[in-house]
Amino acid sequence: MRTSKFQRTGLAVAAAAALSLAGLATAGPAGAAAPETAHHMATHAGTAGSTGGNLAYGGGNVVTSPTVYIVYWGSQWGSSSITNDPAGEAALQLSFFQHAYGSGDTWSASQTQYCEGVATGTTSCNGAGTAVGHPAANPVAGTWLDSGVKAPGKPGSSAIAAEAQRAAAHFGVSGDNVQIIVDAPHGVVPQGFKTSYCAWHDHTSVNGADLPYTNMPYVADAGSGCGAGFVATGSSGVNANSEGVTIVGGHEYAETLTDPAPSSGWTDSTGSETGDKCAWVSSGQGASSIIGLNGANFAVQSLWSNNFNGNAGGCVTSYTSATNQN
Repeated sequence: MRTSKFQRTGLAVAAAAALSLAGLATAGPAGAAAPETAHHMATHAGTAGSTGGNLAYGGGNVVTSPTVYIVYWGSQWGSSSITNDPAGEAALQLSFFQHAYGSGDTWSASQTQYCEGVATGTTSCNGAGTAVGHPAANPVAGTWLDSGVKAPGKPGSSAIAAEAQRAAAHFGVSGDNVQIIVDAPHGVVPQGFKTSYCAWHDHTSVNGADLPYTNMPYVADAGSGCGAGFVATGSSGVNANSEGVTIVGGHEYAETLTDPAPSSGWTDSTGSETGDKCAWVSSGQGASSIIGLNGANFAVQSLWSNNFNGNAGGCVTSYTSATNQN
């Protein structure tokens, strides 16, 4: 089993720590970053996607009908409603995913060029296979405050997977079109969070069916190490201190779309996924930015597009077609 981890280096974080999960690496306020990995490791040396080439199909599934379920893990969130959320992460995260659909979402639309059911090693689907889906409406199908348990203070990957399974049982769902997001509460520090990664995604199983899930720590607890102030425009109605919630969450969402069972979906020759290749880009093509999703503004990173720049590939934040993206 492999997971995918989102990581950002800087401060006291080692840039090339050997990780066991795949996700978004932590970031320093001014430094280079290490994209995520978790049974695979990919470091960011400055130019997004400068190594590894385009993404290639690994023979596994992609998410053809994205559906998001969010579980707020543990009584630390509150006993009957969310009362312990000093950064307002729960509402911001929910709003972000609720706005990620249809023609008003040209950000995640870039991932629809990837597919399943084609030859292993394929780098361009060209209409073949079954494409990554793009929701026509709000993809959030359920949220759950799991206050019947107390989240461990420093949970490991097995505890996080178990909570994803518990949530799947609560919602009555499974399969690769489901993404369970396990939100850890303020003050809980999953093992490796803040020092090795900001978040990661993986998969487990429920009743014999696959179950993709995301380990989403309380990213505001990591401050600038996980995206606070990374774009920092001071405008557009976006709170700079909360930018990491959607930068990190969007990274894991996009990677789950294209690689729900890491790393059997779409990765480059180094094992990096679509978000890894564009993580923590601060200027130039593919820089993280504030975008509009169906009338609301959010901070996001860019995502890798194989068919950008004459099929040379690159990082884009907007995609309406192979010939209209940037």
